[in-house]
Amino acid sequence: MPSQAASVPPAAHANTGKTAYDVAIVGAGVVGCAIARSFAIRGWKAIVLEKGGDILEGASKGNSALLHTGFDEPAGSAELKLIKAGCATYRRIHWRMNLPLVETAALVVAWDEEQLARLDGIAAHADANGVAASVVGQAALRRREPFLSLKALGAVDVPEEAIIDPWSAPLGYIRQAMMHGAELLTGAQVTGLSRKQGVWRVETARGEVAARLVVNAAGLFGDYIELLAGRLPGFTIKPRKGQFVVYDKPAHDLVNAIILRVPTERTKGVLLTRTVFGNLLLGPTAEDQDDRIHAACEEAVLRRIIAEGEAMLPDLAGQTITATFAALRPATEHRDYVLKVDAENGWITVGGIRSTGLSASLGIGEWVAGQGSDVLGETREAPSDDDLDWPKMPAISEALPRPYRQPDRSPIVCHCEWVTEREVEAALAGLAPAGTLGGLKRRTRIAMGRCQGFGCSGALARLAPHLLDTAAADVAA
Repeated sequence: MPSQAASVPPAAHANTGKTAYDVAIVGAGVVGCAIARSFAIRGWKAIVLEKGGDILEGASKGNSALLHTGFDEPAGSAELKLIKAGCATYRRIHWRMNLPLVETAALVVAWDEEQLARLDGIAAHADANGVAASVVGQAALRRREPFLSLKALGAVDVPEEAIIDPWSAPLGYIRQAMMHGAELLTGAQVTGLSRKQGVWRVETARGEVAARLVVNAAGLFGDYIELLAGRLPGFTIKPRKGQFVVYDKPAHDLVNAIILRVPTERTKGVLLTRTVFGNLLLGPTAEDQDDRIHAACEEAVLRRIIAEGEAMLPDLAGQTITATFAALRPATEHRDYVLKVDAENGWITVGGIRSTGLSASLGIGEWVAGQGSDVLGETREAPSDDDLDWPKMPAISEALPRPYRQPDRSPIVCHCEWVTEREVEAALAGLAPAGTLGGLKRRTRIAMGRCQGFGCSGALARLAPHLLDTAAADVAA
């Protein structure tokens, strides 16, 4: 996309009497956090504006936690390009942030003769996308996944598919951004946007922000932000709900790989996967709805996907369910991501980033920061990894050494997920501290185990009473 770098004046021309930023990023989901990181490490003065009380309060708080290769994405799509770039970057940097990467591989399983006939095409498509894949027969599949139903006829093996921690990664991205000068403003719902003399005035619930460039990464409200700025969005968000079932720890070892179904035009279907937290995840569904905020679980739908899961994996029957949850994805009428650069008006649109956003986020961040640097008038490459400051993220996954195993650990306050008191205290302090009860859970996993907070409610009341008060107020509202 062409850029017109000279169209935006330098920061010295944007003196408003307040802090003037090079870039304001609307939305602190995983994509917004990754974009902030990419601008900040290039030396641009960036601020992230989030309407929620914490990062990941929208679509990014619930997903399948896969590091996707893009093997099944449309050839030549922006989505494929950015998934591959994001996946490669995560693999390169995850160890520097103490982020997990569990190499599980994925198996796209055929359950009838029609699906079996499609496996060669799926493997060929993956190969054309530059992703290694091969067809395995029923006997080999049975050796790989002994607990799968005997109705499984074969599969496409995608060895580079993996699972990660979907919450610590974006927290690491925003913390690295802040270590390099970025700012995060939560509770800052955008209420107005206007542009004068090359500067955007962004009105928020926490005051006005001035910036030369605005990046719209508002997820489920991306089209609304475009309209608020007086722009024709060219897309409409149609929230797509996914419902999930989380099984207790004993179910974790029933599968080895990510078990996928042969996809349809509309959805990749219900999957089974281990999580890095030691659980087994089943889901999601794909249900369009109008509500952009509330994602309710429905008993009939959950029973249906549980039945689907048991049909694929019979030993699921009788396994304990720890939790169910529903999340929304910002789907649009377009199959691909909506990425637009308006250099003349200092605006970049990042819309329609669906379930692959976790995998693509670092790639999206690099693309946006590259385009944005040109718009801001100075091409800036990212420094080498060795020249950057790196946050060390807390180890909340079972793939890394957990604090509760250390001899000098503090008292355990959540016995379902083995969370220590010191972990909770650390999550409430430092860069990007937990601003909501959900944010504290995502940073530590407290209250996310089999008792769902019953056993650690006293510790929460003692350590984070302000977050409990806020959560209660939100429920009352």
